[in-house]
Amino acid sequence: MVEPGTPPVIGVIGGSGIYDMDGLEKVEWRNVESPYGAPSDELMFAEFQGQRMVFLPRHGRGHRIPPSEINYRANIDALKRSGVTEILSLSAVGSLREDLPPGTFVIVDQFIDRSFARVKSFFETGMVGHVSMADPVCSRLAGHVEAATAAAGITAVRGGTYLVMEGPQFSSRAESELYRSWGCDVIGMTNMPEAKLAREAEICYASVAMVTDYDCWHPHHDDVTVDAVIKVLLENAEKGRALVRHASPLLAGRSTSCGAGCHRALDSALITAPDARDPAVLAKLDAVAGRVLNG
Repeated sequence: MVEPGTPPVIGVIGGSGIYDMDGLEKVEWRNVESPYGAPSDELMFAEFQGQRMVFLPRHGRGHRIPPSEINYRANIDALKRSGVTEILSLSAVGSLREDLPPGTFVIVDQFIDRSFARVKSFFETGMVGHVSMADPVCSRLAGHVEAATAAAGITAVRGGTYLVMEGPQFSSRAESELYRSWGCDVIGMTNMPEAKLAREAEICYASVAMVTDYDCWHPHHDDVTVDAVIKVLLENAEKGRALVRHASPLLAGRSTSCGAGCHRALDSALITAPDARDPAVLAKLDAVAGRVLNG
């Protein structure tokens, strides 16, 4: 359990290009156990310029785990148990807009969740909770990320809708055109239920979508291939590291509870009557919801 106003501990979810960052000190990989099963990998604990940070490879080191098989609950629970109070999520996406070419970073502020094969909540029979997802990204963190991209010289766009597809296959052309007609900006496979679970865990969450390709809708670009994506991924890796380096001191500046309300997201979310709550479910929620369950 982390109380609101606790000094920030920054969690970074991304790939190997992100956690292999110059300037990290006191680096230690640790196994963090979770009642929801095994996280994607060990967590890397480190400090950057005195700021505590925790890195988690979303797909595991070596990219072992496909999007649908990531244990999102264990990942977020393990970060919470490690003291993380703010999450910076970096992920590769396809572009659904002509003016968002490969290499662009999009600071996402909305999601459309089209995934269907994933467990999406910590709450279950025996303890029901409903959190608001009207504003799924912490506006305070997003503002700091925008400033960090400017300082790092990274081409970035503030605001955008991320369509989360199930995968692991890429879109059909008809699907790609459908999502464009909905006004979506980028498409990827990993930010849901990650963002939902971060909100339930009362952790600030900001998403940086790193464009690797135009989705298959584009008439003048080749269809999406793994080789093409990896090429741009490698080019984006240094940008991602630069972003984290510049964002860290900005995120470290919080001295009180998040003004956007992320750290108190469960204040009015729990609905199950106290005498109807399942003790076994409550035990699993000790880190995620202990602040309100034990208050």
